[in-house]
Order: sequence, then structure tokens, then C-alpha cells
Amino acid sequence: MRPTSVRAMAKAKTTAPVFRCSECGWSTVKWVGRCGECQAWGTVEQAGAAKAGVTAAGPVTEAARPIGSVAIEAARSRPTGVGEFDRALGGGLVQGAVILLAGEPGVGKSTLLLDVTARWAHEAGQALYVTGEESAAQVRLRAERIGAVADHLYLAAETDLSAVLGHIDEVRPTLLVLDSVQTVSSPAVDGAAGGVTQVREVAASLIRVAKDRGIATILVGHVTKDGSIAGPRVLEHLVDVVLHFEGDRHSRLRLVRTVKNRFGPADEVGCFDLTDTGISSLADPTGLFLSRHATPVPGTCITVTLEGRRPLLGEVQALVAASALATPRRANSGLDSSRVAMVLAVLERRGQVRLSNSDVYTSTVGGAKLSEPSTDLALLLAVASAASGTPLPAGLTALGEVGLAGEIRRVSGLNRRLAEAERMGFTTALVPADPGPVPGGIRVVEVTDVGQALAASGRNAGLAADSPQRT
Repeated sequence: MRPTSVRAMAKAKTTAPVFRCSECGWSTVKWVGRCGECQAWGTVEQAGAAKAGVTAAGPVTEAARPIGSVAIEAARSRPTGVGEFDRALGGGLVQGAVILLAGEPGVGKSTLLLDVTARWAHEAGQALYVTGEESAAQVRLRAERIGAVADHLYLAAETDLSAVLGHIDEVRPTLLVLDSVQTVSSPAVDGAAGGVTQVREVAASLIRVAKDRGIATILVGHVTKDGSIAGPRVLEHLVDVVLHFEGDRHSRLRLVRTVKNRFGPADEVGCFDLTDTGISSLADPTGLFLSRHATPVPGTCITVTLEGRRPLLGEVQALVAASALATPRRANSGLDSSRVAMVLAVLERRGQVRLSNSDVYTSTVGGAKLSEPSTDLALLLAVASAASGTPLPAGLTALGEVGLAGEIRRVSGLNRRLAEAERMGFTTALVPADPGPVPGGIRVVEVTDVGQALAASGRNAGLAADSPQRT
């Protein structure tokens, strides 16, 4: 082979196109539909050839100033009138902020945002609601049903980005809601609506307009079957706030959970009650998670869980029945299956409560999902109470994580949990040893292992002689 041919082949190899994944940066010499690294579909695109040279300095949009002279009024939040939504946002909407609200279909995203825009139009200024999934008449019917009709609330049904930008120019709103970002497409880029390229372009255009004109913008996003936000991951990086709207179809309770917030805490939770007449804030949702009994019932125990920074009371129920099966049944609702199995094993091995020939059913009240380890002790006591047929003392709550060795471990935010239990009228709390400062109105019983916890939850005085007590 001639040297010139070798040089030609080398040159051909160096000029071959390179395809890169827009999500993780993985590269390949040929196009594929699925990234070989992160397994994302439709994210592999041809990378442009690198250009040699140094970028020259250009004009600036605004001169740099000392940080102390920068005005902060533009970053202050303004309440929307929906208390729990403002709580999740850290106080309200900020001028020019872009919020991404994601949730499963039918959970109530559109109902909530229609109520928010109507209240904003009544109190704060012009509001524009753009729907790409429904007709304007359908949204008007929902607005009539929930009482969300306002003079300064404008409604448009569009799926073209240029038309959406035209509505913004005409209405000049201070609040924009786009439902949803996956239904709008831009004619300037290729791809179908909802694709990675289209979602990125639509979001980038709306973010640019929101920042330039100071428009608070809420983008509704779809979720995948595993509950994550659909579309490119860069979308979550571009926006200022990411909210997850959660709820069970068989429950009225809805939670707005903050995942990212540049203007406030990123672990807040807002609680809502979804009914046929609309959605309303729940400033004190504890009552939804507790049942009412005239007399104590075996197999129930109260605990306090933390949803973000908010303590909420939850009730764990258990039923233990003789099994006719070779392998007894284990069923639960609202609890983590792996933690339930672990607690049952610890109760049988360390607490000497035989469950191997019994069916065990565990559940929560009101559709609550209790997955944090602090509910272990309440679950253990509820199952032990159901197995013995002895109800726990009235006014008792239990907080603690159960270890495989039978020890009771400390949990975070114990002071806030105990304060909430005291506010709701509970008089005694079983907690791990050395709980730190505790409220003065509730009796605290420290337990170090499963044996002490079972003894301290007895029917009589509700206290074991060797369990330390504090008031």
C-alpha cells in the first residue's frame, strides 16, 4: 500500500462524524437509537466539528456590580393565595421564576394550577393559562365547577410555541401556566412534540422569555412509569423549582413535594384535599391519617412521620390470624414491604412472638404511605398487639427504628415529632434512649430494645419498671 493511501485513510477516519448522547455524553462513531451508557432513547445526536481558535471578548448585557449593591426585591416571593402551594414554594411565586410541576395523569395538577391562576388574577395581576391537552371549553367547565373564573384570567388552547409566544406578547401576563410542556412543539427544530429536542427547545424559549420579562412561569411535566419526570434531565437543571404532585387515586389527600428550590427550602411539603368541587389546602391534615375508636382496639399504634419538615401523625394497623396455608400470607398496604418483613422477623426472633403459622396483614389509615424507618417501632407494637389480642394504652405513640439485633435506634427530628404528638393530645411516647430535649407536656419512655418496648407497652400502667421515664 502506498504512503499516500495510508494518509488518505487516516484522514478519512479523523473526519468521520461522531455521535454523542445529550444526557450522559457517551459517544459512538455511528448513530444508534438507544444510548449504550445510560440506556436513554432518542438522545444520541451528531456532534458538530470542533472549531479551532479562541473566543474573543464581547459586549456584556449589564456591568458587574458589587454584590452588596444588587437589589433583591425582584427575588422576593409573592403569595398566590393558596397557602399550601405557597408553603411548598417557600413563600410564593418569584418574579421571573420558572417552576416545573410533575405528576401522574389524573392526580389533579390542572385543577390545582387553575385555582392558583384564578386567585392570582383576582389579587396580583394578569394570568395566562395555556393548555395543550384540552380544549378551552373543557378548561372553562372545570373552572366553573371549582369556582376559578376571573376577569383577568386568560385562557388559550395552543400546541405551537410561536403561538404561545404570541399570546404572551398580547396578554402581557405576570403569571404563565403551560399545561403541558410535552404537548407544545417548535417549528424551528425537528422532532415530534414531547421528544427530547422539542422539550429542550420549548423550555429554553419560555425560560428566556420569563427571565427577560419577569413572568412567573409554571410548566406542567409528564412522568414516566417509574415516577420520574419525562424528558431530558437538563430540563430539571434549567428551571428554578421542581415540584412533584403525588396522590393515590383512591384517596383525597394530595401532596406537593419540593425537590429543588432556588428560593427556599427543598424539603417542604404542601397538603391538599381533592374533592368534586375543587382542591383546598390542608393546614392540619393529621385527621385524615387517624381512625376513631370508641374503645381501644388491638393491632393499632400511632406514630409520627416527617413529610419534608412537617410532622404528621399516622396510624399503623395490623391483623394476625391463624393460617391454613403451608406458607402464611403476608400482605401490606401503605408500608414498605421489605421493612415489614424485617420487623416481623425481628419480632419473632428477638421478641419471642410466634408468627410463622399466622397470616399477617398490615396497613395504614387514610391512604398514607409510611416508608421511613421511624415507623418500625409502631409497626412492631401493632403486630404484637394484634397477635396477643391486647390493645395498646390510649394516648400512646411510638417512634423509633428497629435494628436486626433488636435494638431501638434514634430517628431525626424527634423533638418536632413529639411536639406534634403532644399537640394532638397524646400523653405517652415510646422513644429510643437519649432522645435529647423533649416537650414538657408529654411523658417520654426510653426503650433500648424490643423486649423493653413490648414491656413498656403493656396494658396496665403502660410502663415497665426498668424503663427510664421523663416528663
